Amino acid sequence: MVIETTSLRWIVALPALGVLFNLFFGGRLTRAVTVAGPGTVGAAFVLAVWAALRRPEAGALHDHVYTWIVAGPFRAEAGLRLDALATVMTLVVTGVGFLIHIYSVGYMHGDRGFARYFAYLNLFTTAMLILVLADNLVLLFVGWEGVGLCSYLLIGFWYEKPENAAAGKKAFLVNRIGDAGFLLGLFLLVTTLGGQGVWTLDIATIERHLDALRPVAVPICLLLFVGATGKSAQLPLYVWLPDAMAGPTPVSALIHAATMVTAGVYMIARLHSLYALAPAALAVVAVVGALTALFAAVIATAQTDIKRVLAYSTVSQLGYMFLGLGVGATGAAVFHLVTHAFFKALLFLGAGSVMHGLGGEQDMERMGGLSSRMRLTFLTMAVGTLAIAGVPPFSGFFSKDEVLWGAWEAAPPLAAIGLLVAFLTAFYTGRLLFLTFLGECRAGEDVRHHIHESPAVMTLPLVVLAVLACAGGFLDVPGLVGGEGRHAHPPLAFMLLATALAAGGLALAWVLYVRRPGLPSLVAGRLGAVYPLVRDKFRVDEFYDATVVRPVFALADVSAVHIDPQLIDGAVNGAARVVAATSSAWRRVQTGNVQHYALSFLAGALALLGYWVTR
Repeated sequence: MVIETTSLRWIVALPALGVLFNLFFGGRLTRAVTVAGPGTVGAAFVLAVWAALRRPEAGALHDHVYTWIVAGPFRAEAGLRLDALATVMTLVVTGVGFLIHIYSVGYMHGDRGFARYFAYLNLFTTAMLILVLADNLVLLFVGWEGVGLCSYLLIGFWYEKPENAAAGKKAFLVNRIGDAGFLLGLFLLVTTLGGQGVWTLDIATIERHLDALRPVAVPICLLLFVGATGKSAQLPLYVWLPDAMAGPTPVSALIHAATMVTAGVYMIARLHSLYALAPAALAVVAVVGALTALFAAVIATAQTDIKRVLAYSTVSQLGYMFLGLGVGATGAAVFHLVTHAFFKALLFLGAGSVMHGLGGEQDMERMGGLSSRMRLTFLTMAVGTLAIAGVPPFSGFFSKDEVLWGAWEAAPPLAAIGLLVAFLTAFYTGRLLFLTFLGECRAGEDVRHHIHESPAVMTLPLVVLAVLACAGGFLDVPGLVGGEGRHAHPPLAFMLLATALAAGGLALAWVLYVRRPGLPSLVAGRLGAVYPLVRDKFRVDEFYDATVVRPVFALADVSAVHIDPQLIDGAVNGAARVVAATSSAWRRVQTGNVQHYALSFLAGALALLGYWVTR
């Protein structure tokens, strides 16, 4: 059953109103920004809860705003739809987003771009809400591009630093590569449906005409997945996400937990009925997800920047979600998306609190011993660590095990990779926690006496997220969104295995970084060239730079020096010179002298006469 309403538009409109207020009045009314920025997202969350309660079971709310595009037989509506999947996503985006907005009030206090920051943050939330509530793929693509634009604006927020501006451009350009695939998939989808007389990209209509798409389901799904690899940072387009750490830490939390990187996962979950027609495409999704999870987890074990560890962790956890989608455990994948939003937002905001207490320090090798001086941050980050490591009964335990069990039933080799990733995840998050909070403080003298706990406006969101990271595993998300992955219920032996791996990873980190702190350097030395390779992130950026970036720049230089001035400009200027020479010649004929014209006529007449006489 679908109930028509006009309330869904306000869930999107409220953060959009925050954008307008912060842009036009925020510069003069800074205090009001602290209310308008978080307040509009909080109000959207309340409205989303109210709409979720009104939504009929196994049904949806629909809001037809207006008819957007009519081009021949093609139509696209500006319409919003709140079904089970959109309900989950809307609550995550507005709920977690609201907590991040609150935290930002303290974190960004005193920044001269305070109002601009909240305008961007509100715009990010608005774009993500358009994406998850859109009832058709055209409007979904608007939200898709909107979050891409906002990521560029927020990653490069402190644009005075060239490296920050470069990181923003990198995120924007890498995502355009993925978006090219997404667009081609949409074109193939609409032309195939149009060939059957169905000129629309309405999602419900697509689901009613799946048979028409069966012959081209594989290429469509693979092209759409290219877009997902860009937006959700999967191999080979993950390289923008670690550099996204250049933005303010709450931005990292928002991108990694509640908005942009979840877009690809959401898109495939939204089109799971189409993907069900393409097992080959699903296999590609599963393999790419598993390999990405392993690749990023290995890199995370050797990073010393606290935010980069979390960034590679996000890439790895997204790989888990794609693994779940690829093996048909859609409900489990969405479940992990939800719990990941809780504990990853918690970990990023906790990292921001640490940096706030240490005057911006991000290197974990210059931390340590913070547990007594930042007790609340330590306790909440410990909860986040246990949740992402998959220790029962924290939230990550339930969602990760359901993904892995789904993989075990469909593709045991991929599940084995997932179990290895579970061990590595526990190890690198344990390493992060122990290096940051336990042992001797390794900060410089000038930093030590400034170490302090963050203000309540920052620690309160940490506490709320810690509660969600504890209790989130008991949510019946798979049951809510339905699908093949509904309550996979891993057997006890499988859960014990996963728990043992998590405990093993944490224990190894404890031994290496608390009990025997000199051991990691010895182990790194024994690994020879392997450790530097992992620490340098397998030098993928350098490989892309050598094989893609530099050749493109070289081609651009050749074009600028030779092709543009000589070929393009030469053709244009040559045409102009020919016209000028021709006009100059004709100007000698068009003298305006009547005697010359009469002489010309006479010469012509004599020539014609001569021709007729002599032919």
